[in-house]
Amino acid sequence: MAAPDFDALFTAAARIQPRAYAPYSRFKVGAALLADDGAFYVGCNVENAAYPVGACAEAGAISAMIAGGAKAISALLVFGEGAELVTPCGACRQRIREFASSETPIVIAGPEGVRARFSLEELLPASFGPANLPR
Repeated sequence: MAAPDFDALFTAAARIQPRAYAPYSRFKVGAALLADDGAFYVGCNVENAAYPVGACAEAGAISAMIAGGAKAISALLVFGEGAELVTPCGACRQRIREFASSETPIVIAGPEGVRARFSLEELLPASFGPANLPR
């Protein structure tokens, strides 16, 4: 498989981020992933007055990927604002782990561009995943 097109992932995540529904936190996040079928899938956070019922951007992108028929994440980019890195929350790291390998690149970006690059292993070391369960 060719190297992921992080410029295209950035563009996709930047386009979906303003659509986030974040009336409570006012913190909008967009995510775009490249799947094993070669397609991009996007998601944005969707909050709910009944915390913690909302959904993260990464979860939305993963749901779109599964609904689209793909099975694995090849790369993921998370787009957020503010001075700090907007990395996936713990629950999303585990969601990503379900569909990605330890080497899968996770790129963190802001309005100015890419801020950091990690592997899933760096974000979720010694993780529990599908291989831990009996077949």
